[in-house]
Amino acid sequence: MMVLEKGLESLNQPEVGLGLQVFYNMGDLRGTVDGLVSKYKQIAVKSVSNALDMKAISGGGYGGGGPGGVQRHGTPQIGAVWHLQRVLSKKRDPFTHVLLLDEVMQEGDQMLTDRVWDAFVKSFASQMKSVFTASSFVKEIFTIGYPKLFTMIENLLERISRDTDVKGVPPALTSEGKEQMTAAIETFQTAFLALCLSRLSDLVNSVFPMSSRGSAPSKEHISRITSRIQEEIEAVQQDARLTLLVLREINKVLLLLAERAEYQISTGPEARQITGHATPAQLKNFTLCQHLQEIHKRITSILAGLPTVAADVLSPALGTIYGVAGDSVTSLFQAMLDRLESCILQIHDQNFGSAGMDASMDNNASPYMEELQKSIIHFRAEFLSRLLPSSGASSAKTETICTRLVRSMASRVLIFFIRHASLVRPLSESGKLRMARDMAELELAVAQNLFPVEQLGPPYRALRAFRPVIFLETSQLGSSPLLQDLPPSVILHHLYSRGPEDFQSPLQRNKLTPLQYSLWMDSQGEDQIWKGIKATLDDYAAKVRARGDKEFSPIYPLMMKIGASLTENES
Repeated sequence: MMVLEKGLESLNQPEVGLGLQVFYNMGDLRGTVDGLVSKYKQIAVKSVSNALDMKAISGGGYGGGGPGGVQRHGTPQIGAVWHLQRVLSKKRDPFTHVLLLDEVMQEGDQMLTDRVWDAFVKSFASQMKSVFTASSFVKEIFTIGYPKLFTMIENLLERISRDTDVKGVPPALTSEGKEQMTAAIETFQTAFLALCLSRLSDLVNSVFPMSSRGSAPSKEHISRITSRIQEEIEAVQQDARLTLLVLREINKVLLLLAERAEYQISTGPEARQITGHATPAQLKNFTLCQHLQEIHKRITSILAGLPTVAADVLSPALGTIYGVAGDSVTSLFQAMLDRLESCILQIHDQNFGSAGMDASMDNNASPYMEELQKSIIHFRAEFLSRLLPSSGASSAKTETICTRLVRSMASRVLIFFIRHASLVRPLSESGKLRMARDMAELELAVAQNLFPVEQLGPPYRALRAFRPVIFLETSQLGSSPLLQDLPPSVILHHLYSRGPEDFQSPLQRNKLTPLQYSLWMDSQGEDQIWKGIKATLDDYAAKVRARGDKEFSPIYPLMMKIGASLTENES
């Protein structure tokens, strides 16, 4: 027996084989092996008890105990039994050629290593359960230090697997055996994740208290939240599985943060006014918008260093935060856009049909355009100056929520103006000069106070194209390359201003106000707008035929040609 035990301690195959042969010859191989397995089971169980002794851990941290003690003192038995099993699976009796493993195991029996491992894991699980329920101090140590605890267990399993990875021989641990070990510390994982959620939730609740809708948090408060989130991620970053679990808790916290921030947003009339100075409610909304964008930016930056699956976990919460940030200022921008559209609609109250020179010689902008300019300048000075990043701080690669809203507003203003300028009728030569001047004033006001117009793309190109178009002869329009930059409906509507008085526009035919017609166009495509225009062309053609006239107005065939191109594109 001494030779056999010595061989197992030193992992010496010849000595183990010699010892096993002796006991086989004596007819006591199975009893001897069972005894050795029982002995190693007892040693493994005792080592777990010693390593996880609560008094020892409470007295000085993990010290020589704790999970590290299990790793140092409990696992040599697994290696010894695996070595015994390995020799049994290879050695045959030289006379009978019987495989020694078949002498000690029957079909359906557990492998020797599984017997020891089961006892080891059961003892470990029992001790961990006892620690969790009986000692709040030790429970706290293992909960706070769960990442370290998990790493220790993972390293233990990895070392056993590595040391017993021999070709042709089953490893000491199965996948089920590994899962048993990690399941034994699952209660501490649950407690660790709950603690993580609690820490972050408490911080969010202190920064965004439900009991108050007073002032917005400071930059320092927001920085504390993002820094704490980063610390929680860094604490588990070495383990991909644990990182994802922590990220799920962070996702909950970010959703809570979005909910609390949304509660703080002011939504009354004082949040939407655009004619006076920025109100306290608006200033608070601006601060919330900037804070939420900063959180979105910081968390996104942290995720850049993690696997792509991490971004998938936090995507719902980050999207919600971005949405709430937009909600805090969207009503203000909508109110301003409504104001600017109201100014533009006054174009229909102006006289662009005068044949005199007074209108063309007057260097001032039209009254409606002056009002629009004043509104834009005030909006820039009072609101955008607080919302948009300074030129030095802005980056071409990052578009803030407010930059996006301003871009959208600027584009809409240009398109809305072109739409209604094209509806103006009648339009004299002096009226064209006045309208061209209004367009120049609009372009300047938008460029200086809202957004660089050359970066607006199609809306800007349409504005630049419409100005020379109104001065072209009708005979030149059909072949003009300027038409490529204009929506067909703009050209078609403008052509009514060149037709006879009895050539009714869709507004006149349907008895609509410019606002009503504009709202209808917002919900329609170019093809549907053409159908409405086509109806007026058919009415006009019927009138001409009824009068017995032989010629149509020059605009009629041109409009039919433009409409036909729309129909061709649709098909």
